[in-house]
Amino acid sequence: MYAISLGDDGAQLRPLEPWHAEEFLAHLDRGREFIGRFIPFGARSTDVPSARAQLQRYADMRCADTGSLHGLWLDGKLVGGVLFLNFDAAQGTCEVGCWLEPAASGRGLVTRAMRILIDWAVEERGIHRVEWVAAAGNVPSLNVARRLGMSRDGVLREKHPHHGVRHDLEVWSLLAPEWRAARADTAPADH
Repeated sequence: MYAISLGDDGAQLRPLEPWHAEEFLAHLDRGREFIGRFIPFGARSTDVPSARAQLQRYADMRCADTGSLHGLWLDGKLVGGVLFLNFDAAQGTCEVGCWLEPAASGRGLVTRAMRILIDWAVEERGIHRVEWVAAAGNVPSLNVARRLGMSRDGVLREKHPHHGVRHDLEVWSLLAPEWRAARADTAPADH
């Protein structure tokens, strides 16, 4: 299908599809506690059939043009992913998100991959508003939103019950003109 290099460290962005169920489950098992601190992503994927079912839900969303999963591989090993949620091309809006196992955190993988997803959404699909929603305590996730140039729209107080705690959710966003201006500011000058 495709494999997009994310830099010189062997990281790649690739499709994450139902046939990856065994690899996806092994990845979730390596990072389940870390991944599940703030989000329930993968919590129901406890065996190969349930992992395949989760991947199939996202494959169906891709077919319906309402969302999609994209895996992050490091040296040939699935270590996380990025995704589109609530993708609505007609309204020009989408939500993006991510997850990683602990060994892959702190390398900039999500930021690098998300730049590719956002660029595609804005330039190819005409998305005007990209949202990032994360628990207020999920500092690494909020830092990605900052690095992407997003603005903090507000806080939904105690919106998300997870592991017996009601977490505040921060809503961040990026508008297409802001994305294009930031890209123009970082583009190399022609000589």
